[in-house]
Amino acid sequence: MCEQARQEAYNLMIDHALKVGANAVVGLRYDASDLSSQGSATEVLCYGTAVVVE
Repeated sequence: MCEQARQEAYNLMIDHALKVGANAVVGLRYDASDLSSQGSATEVLCYGTAVVVE
């Protein structure tokens, strides 16, 4: 389930980069945090800088 969440976050980041005209992403990072005190939900983020490489 964790790998699936990471893949979905990555795919969303790539989709956003393509929409703004990028052909690469640099400085890719993942971040995860618990959303509840009992640890029953985790937020997964994937982010980087969208760039155009020539």
